[in-house]
Amino acid sequence: MTEAKKSEATTSTPKRTSLTELARLFLKLGTIAFGGPAAHIAMMEDEVVRRRRWLTREEFVDLLGATNLIPGPNSTEMAIHIGHRQAGWPGLVIAGSCFILPAALIVTAFAWSYVRYGSLPQVSGILYGVKPVIIAVVLQALWRLGRSAIKTPWLAIIALVVAVLNFFGVNELLLLLAAGMVVGFGKKFIERIKEATHNLSAFFSAIPLAVVGQTATSSDLTNGAAFGLWHLFLFFLKVGAVLYGSGYVLLAFIRADLVERWRWLSESQLLDAVAVGQVTPGPVFTTATFIGYVLGGGMGALIATVGIFLPAFFFVAVSGPLVPRLRQSKIASAFLDGVNAASLALMVVVTYQLGGAALVDIPTLALAILSAGLLLRFRVNSAWLVLGGTIIGWLLYGRLG
Repeated sequence: MTEAKKSEATTSTPKRTSLTELARLFLKLGTIAFGGPAAHIAMMEDEVVRRRRWLTREEFVDLLGATNLIPGPNSTEMAIHIGHRQAGWPGLVIAGSCFILPAALIVTAFAWSYVRYGSLPQVSGILYGVKPVIIAVVLQALWRLGRSAIKTPWLAIIALVVAVLNFFGVNELLLLLAAGMVVGFGKKFIERIKEATHNLSAFFSAIPLAVVGQTATSSDLTNGAAFGLWHLFLFFLKVGAVLYGSGYVLLAFIRADLVERWRWLSESQLLDAVAVGQVTPGPVFTTATFIGYVLGGGMGALIATVGIFLPAFFFVAVSGPLVPRLRQSKIASAFLDGVNAASLALMVVVTYQLGGAALVDIPTLALAILSAGLLLRFRVNSAWLVLGGTIIGWLLYGRLG
């Protein structure tokens, strides 16, 4: 065999990685990965492309493209994809689980403290300062994502219509799917991969929606009488299976069902869950872990975490072999454009609604404006802002309280 052929064989056949090495890497990333999906993916690229050379840059971009065309948390799905590429099915499970586990444990510890000490001035002061910063972080994400999501006047119109309809109570899932289809069906040809992705998403979403809808209808009444661990699992399974876009869109789903429809959570508890998700590293979807613990203790945290992340493992396992076709599909790209525009609109609506619970006086309003200015003008790391909000909130709350 010539040197050229040896080189070709080496690049076409990925080098296998031990499960121990995979676990070590993703446990580390899950522990230190602050800053949201974009930061997580950048850290993964640095580790697996630059340092370890497990993947070429082109292969990494292909996997990233695949995560953008399937529902679920993008950075977690990237971890699962890399694990599958490097160590097969065991690697898929190990990489994804190890990336999720540190954040889930940290969030559970925060939830335990919140449930037990949440009414204490110290904790209230921390949340008093963190909540305005969270609003600023979400606004900064909206600004950044908007420049890439709203590519044409047509997509801007789609986003505006979705925002108005959602503000008046139209279901978030219907709006996401409708926006995707309106833009996607503008293409003349529908490729098989789009149909497969759509059918998988519809399959996962239909069953939980039907079951949860039937079980909750009779007890949608007040005081959280409908709460149950099975219903909690089905809700987060549905969310994990159909959620496109940024992790912040998760807030729209949670607020619509758990706060408005079923009244399992208060507006303030939802914002507290978001705050904890920002304070801690790892996937934003571990907000579900916090909510699960608040509603159902340790078992609730476990069930919510498994429910929201389980679809990501399934979708990656199914879509992994189809990555080249996904990247070349024009109709899938158009569908995603529509979904991204709708996702941005949902984020705008939920940010407006949550702002009312966070900006309660002049100090919190000033803190939000200052944080937004630092993020947009100087690109300060959001983790430092959250830490600063924690300290300022603790100091201010003691004086104001």
